[in-house]
Amino acid sequence: MTPPPTPPPGESPVSLRGRTAVVTGAGRGLGRAEALELARLGAAVVVNDHGRPGRDGSGEASPAPAEAVVEEIRAAGGRATAHVGDVADFEQARALVRTAVDTYGSLDVLVNNAGILRDRMVFSMAEDEWDAVIRVHLKGHFNTTRFAAAHWRERSKAAGGAPVYGRIVNTSSEAFLAGSAGQPNYAAAKGGIVGLTTSTAHALRRYGVTVNAICPRARTRMTEDVFAAVPAGGGEDPLAPEHVSPLVAYLASPAAGEVTGQVFVAHGGMVAVIGRPTVAACFEAKEERFGVEELAAVLTPYHLGCRDEGFAAPEVLGLKRRTGP
Repeated sequence: MTPPPTPPPGESPVSLRGRTAVVTGAGRGLGRAEALELARLGAAVVVNDHGRPGRDGSGEASPAPAEAVVEEIRAAGGRATAHVGDVADFEQARALVRTAVDTYGSLDVLVNNAGILRDRMVFSMAEDEWDAVIRVHLKGHFNTTRFAAAHWRERSKAAGGAPVYGRIVNTSSEAFLAGSAGQPNYAAAKGGIVGLTTSTAHALRRYGVTVNAICPRARTRMTEDVFAAVPAGGGEDPLAPEHVSPLVAYLASPAAGEVTGQVFVAHGGMVAVIGRPTVAACFEAKEERFGVEELAAVLTPYHLGCRDEGFAAPEVLGLKRRTGP
């Protein structure tokens, strides 16, 4: 396989010229903004979405969402190919990665964005509402990651073990950090994605591949019932997906070659780096092991003085830009 061309000397460190990217769930919203930004920086983009062609308000045939985004990219002078498929299906995810390799000769960037919501309190949630969210978010991230990782490992082996260019940007959510009460399925899936991110970052570091996760806050079709209406007055919407897509493009770029295993929160002109968990307290048994009485004697007094949220960090929901432009 011919490696992608190397950008000429003096080119921007965030240029993606000569690279190939896959963006899942890119027919609308955040994925669309990410695909357009990667294309603007020079990447050839495989635009994935599960949506099929439909009808517009007048009854006229309308293209599949992925195809519509491809048309936008091509109209701006970029290169793009549509892939209509379900990333939660193992074989369709394999085909998505193969589409990038077969069409453009390589895969360099994978942006896992596809997702759905089925919000409900845990005591009211149906089994299929749990399964659907875990399937699309968590299994979907795994499926594409599995085949992209295998591709990069084979490329490295073919190069005698040398590192290759590979970037994965996963999409988590503040819901897993804050412990969103009405989203047990979504919070669980997004927490799982962070675990997948850190594990994959460690596994692929030797091959030169970086893996990071973002927690975006963006107004999309999926979140239209979550956020308040667009602010009146004609100013820029702080929840516009275009506030998030530059971070994705940065993490996909050569400039982020040393950034891996990280979690970011992004929205409204702000990017926060989330620190890893710390050990709040550690207790040791007086003898070889704890008994329940001894545990009660040390843990109950400790927790009486703790905040009510436990491991959750709802303060992340208060993150916002503190200064004007």
